Amino acid sequence: MQVSRRDMFKLAGAGLGVGMALNSKLALSASAMPGRDANYKMKKLYHGVAYYPELWPLDNIDDDIAEMKKIGINVARMAEFAWSTMETEEGKIDLSLFKMVMDKMHKAGIHVVLCTPTATPPIWLTHGHPERLHKNEDGEILSHGARQHASYEHPAVKKACFNIIRAMTKELGEHPALIGWQLDNEMKAHVAEDFSDAAIVNWHKWLKAKFGTIDKLNEAWGTHIWSQYYHSFEQVPAPVKTPFLHNASLITAYKMFCRESVADFMKAQSDIIREHSEHPITHNDNPAFNIHHERSMRALDFASYDAYPTDKQWSALVFRSDMYRAAIPGRPFWLMETSVSHNGWLGNHQPPHPVDFLQAEASLIYALGGEAFCYWLWRQQRTGAELPHSAVKSAWNEPSIGYKEVIKVGKSRTQLEPFLVNSELEVPEIAVTYSDHARAMFETENLDKREGFPSRYRGIIEMWQANVMNLGYHREVRFEGAELGGLKLLITPAMQYLSEEFANRVMKFVNDGGTWIAGPVTGTRGKEHTVPTEAGLGLLDKMAGVETKFVVPLTRTGSTGSALGLTSELSGWCAAMKAKPGTQVIGTINDGVAADNAFITERKIGQGKIVVLGAHPHGEQGQAMIDKVINHYAQDAGVKQKYQVSPGTIVAPRIDNDGKALWVVLNMDGQGGELKLPAGSKDAQTGQNLPSTLKIERYQWRLVYPNV
Repeated sequence: MQVSRRDMFKLAGAGLGVGMALNSKLALSASAMPGRDANYKMKKLYHGVAYYPELWPLDNIDDDIAEMKKIGINVARMAEFAWSTMETEEGKIDLSLFKMVMDKMHKAGIHVVLCTPTATPPIWLTHGHPERLHKNEDGEILSHGARQHASYEHPAVKKACFNIIRAMTKELGEHPALIGWQLDNEMKAHVAEDFSDAAIVNWHKWLKAKFGTIDKLNEAWGTHIWSQYYHSFEQVPAPVKTPFLHNASLITAYKMFCRESVADFMKAQSDIIREHSEHPITHNDNPAFNIHHERSMRALDFASYDAYPTDKQWSALVFRSDMYRAAIPGRPFWLMETSVSHNGWLGNHQPPHPVDFLQAEASLIYALGGEAFCYWLWRQQRTGAELPHSAVKSAWNEPSIGYKEVIKVGKSRTQLEPFLVNSELEVPEIAVTYSDHARAMFETENLDKREGFPSRYRGIIEMWQANVMNLGYHREVRFEGAELGGLKLLITPAMQYLSEEFANRVMKFVNDGGTWIAGPVTGTRGKEHTVPTEAGLGLLDKMAGVETKFVVPLTRTGSTGSALGLTSELSGWCAAMKAKPGTQVIGTINDGVAADNAFITERKIGQGKIVVLGAHPHGEQGQAMIDKVINHYAQDAGVKQKYQVSPGTIVAPRIDNDGKALWVVLNMDGQGGELKLPAGSKDAQTGQNLPSTLKIERYQWRLVYPNV
């Protein structure tokens, strides 16, 4: 049975459907959130730019708008850095420029996404007020002059932010050109934890709300170690410089405090917008940013992200689309920023895109469930820190390097639009779990130090998503708190802490017939970043029917393991297990300190299975083993969404309004590719019969009605 995202959203009910990005403590009904619409139907594909009228002569505006219309731009994003234009002096707010531009945009039929300008507070807010500035872990106070320099923890900063947002929404919140809001800009892209005095005050409040009493904190963190015991919350330091290292519990908790606080600041912005505007709200996110991504979705009505890949990094677009598509069910995502050619700033620049790559990027986004594909930026910056960055128009206002490629995107959008607005992406049967808590723990304690292994948590999740993608499966990335509807196989790597809430959801999923693969490191730590004392893998031991004898690093030990007819070197932290009755050993460690223990186990529960992969297969043979494990359990679980497609080519399976399968096939690596088709498949655009092997040219896309 083919299932669309909208169908799954309706089936799940109450806004907690497929890919919901909220855990049980944060869950909100979609119907209770003003901008969220459970029955949302995409009506068009957007093709947009970031536009900065405050930086250029006013007499350029009419020509800019005419040029946008000419090349197929139908949405402009504005105002994210314009606070000093809007409020030159404190309390003197003038939004007339933006109202005038929006009037002109509306007359031309171009929509507007308006941004809150809080990423770049004006000088009057922080000059002479160092206490309002962001302070990093080295105690350095960051200066006005770039962006993200102010401390969102300071009451005066928050008040000023909320004042400008309230003024914008009162005056522009129901402007006829407006179709949406963006909160801030790339939250915490340049800074991490805030160590300002205001942040420390809020840290102590956060701890008190979390633990209730200092005794509970001391117990949870084991603070008698190294005499770290505290008598009051005010004594608990932030993890600033110390002679060696802070307690892991404290380091991870501070990361979570800061990231949750940013998400809550976003929600406060959203609430103010809602006072005067019903238009949907988003934020241009990125997995690299230092926020609690899952919690931030409470503030949003649809997800969007930024990405600036070179042609060799195209798979990042697939990963982020898979992640943000699942973040908020029932609404398509946006790619809010990408470059028309090369990315660039004063310290670096990338090579320009090859011819036709941009339209392949855009087509991929649309095919994978995106509603919009937008550029940063319309006109090359003449001042500032991003002078080398490509744009649609040059600083001297002539067509730039990406101009012709943008026109190609417009043509592809026009051709794809009638097919994509009348179809929806199928719900994937395979997902990889992403956890903000696991990310914070990984940053505190990077367990796998082997050469070539991802050094960041998101790299591990992207690696597993790529493993699934490269085998030809349709897939996505779901937050830890997401519901598991529509899935047959869930892969959860590197999630150190296994909560009861997540475990209960997984157990229901497995009992109902799903297969769960708990990947390496999963279960090895407690909630407060401690070592479990009840079992080596905490709850996972009992769930999987294993006894973890010990957890040991196998990197550079030469240890090998055998599973499913293959033998591979093993690396990383290994859970050496013994199977209990009812649990089957699938992989055994052959030699070294963990010899004769299991590193892969399988336990049948209800209609499904729990599989523990306790170590990471390494090298070429290791990849072969990982591929075999995924294929074996996907086939065993009844996954149907597997496509015989060459590397570098992507299949996006969709369902049209008549319930008919529609495949969008795209070559992304520039090498061309091919796809095996069922007999009787047809070209969706021409109606012509297609051969059993469909050839896809370099950066080409095809629409196929498969005979399934």
